[in-house]
Amino acid sequence: MLLGAVADDFTGASDLANTLAKGGMATMLFVGPNGETGDCEAGVVALKTRSIPANEAVAQSVEAARWLLAQGCQQILFKYCSTFDSTPSGNIGPVAEALLDLLGADVAIVCPAFPATGRRIFMGHLFVGDRLLNESGMENHPLTPMTDPDLRRWLRRQTQGEVGHVSLDSIRAGKTVLAEAIAAESHASRRLIVADAIADDDLHALGKAAAEHKLITGGSGVAIGLPQNFRDQGQLSNERISFPEVSGPGIALCGSCSSASQKQVGQYLKHRPGLAIHPSALMEGQIDVPRALDWINSRKDHEPMIYSTADPAAVSDAQAHFGRDVVAAAIERFFGDLARTLADNGTRRIVVGGGETSGAVVEALRLQSLQIGAEIDPGVPALFADRNGPIGIALKSGNFGSEDFFAKAMKRVGRA
Repeated sequence: MLLGAVADDFTGASDLANTLAKGGMATMLFVGPNGETGDCEAGVVALKTRSIPANEAVAQSVEAARWLLAQGCQQILFKYCSTFDSTPSGNIGPVAEALLDLLGADVAIVCPAFPATGRRIFMGHLFVGDRLLNESGMENHPLTPMTDPDLRRWLRRQTQGEVGHVSLDSIRAGKTVLAEAIAAESHASRRLIVADAIADDDLHALGKAAAEHKLITGGSGVAIGLPQNFRDQGQLSNERISFPEVSGPGIALCGSCSSASQKQVGQYLKHRPGLAIHPSALMEGQIDVPRALDWINSRKDHEPMIYSTADPAAVSDAQAHFGRDVVAAAIERFFGDLARTLADNGTRRIVVGGGETSGAVVEALRLQSLQIGAEIDPGVPALFADRNGPIGIALKSGNFGSEDFFAKAMKRVGRA
């Protein structure tokens, strides 16, 4: 294994694995730091550390990085969301600093930019489409509300040292100027350096500049230039991976409340049946897994959807009444138990929307590793695993995907 990545959630892990596989690296996604690595050249360890206490996120991330290093990895990538999902107390900054210490590294790039999905960084500020991060809807996120688009300022609240910046002008001035800009920030003891990027060419330039860096941090976009570094060194095999044939019933699950997910759910329900899981009803016992299964079983040939997607205000009301963490845990447990029961009874295609929901589902399925298939939408690949036979999965971050994502993904992960 040449490149090892630690991802703070499961949709982000599949997003990154997709980027590396498209770049020509034989890539596998591991559910936690374990599993048979085979001949993979890039290994992505999927964790569920985005919203847990910072000290726990640090411990799990360091453990994953140690495992990747033991597999022979020459470089570590810390992958987080392209909307920099975190709180003023963590977890991106503390994990990045801990990985720098583990690797004995002087500096690491910080770049969540992903132009293909509208995430761009300019003057150290993160934009989503044509809006600053704090005006994009992310300011209403129930777990990690993003209220400041200045990544330097946000990251500084999470870290022990000062945060550096490399401007777009420096990135586009050529490799010598870029290298000097990074070195200047490092000499000023700014270990974490926010880098501007508004186009893929900027990310390719950053990837080349970071070829010798022990640690890189960012969204999956920052990885698009990394495979070429290993190719230039003659280390890639360029072997193609074959994927299993998947056939059987399909289910769509969505726990994200993003505006994009709401539109995607609405589009899917125009042609397929859906069951809404309201947080308050779940907490009060009005709906549970057995009731949901009864509903699904009479519609299993129609690729039904189960969703807790709702207006943020409705979710906030339930959180205020029952407690934010309690509601989140109940929803994740519900989707995880439901997915496991469905898979045990013959469901072979599972399409999931929402980062926390995706993590709950994959953990409940007890999968150790997944193969990376063709891209469904930017940042979202088809995934394949063995669980009493081949199973096809798609894991979508809340804000990713076209409006027809769920229907498209259902076809890409297998057939009925």
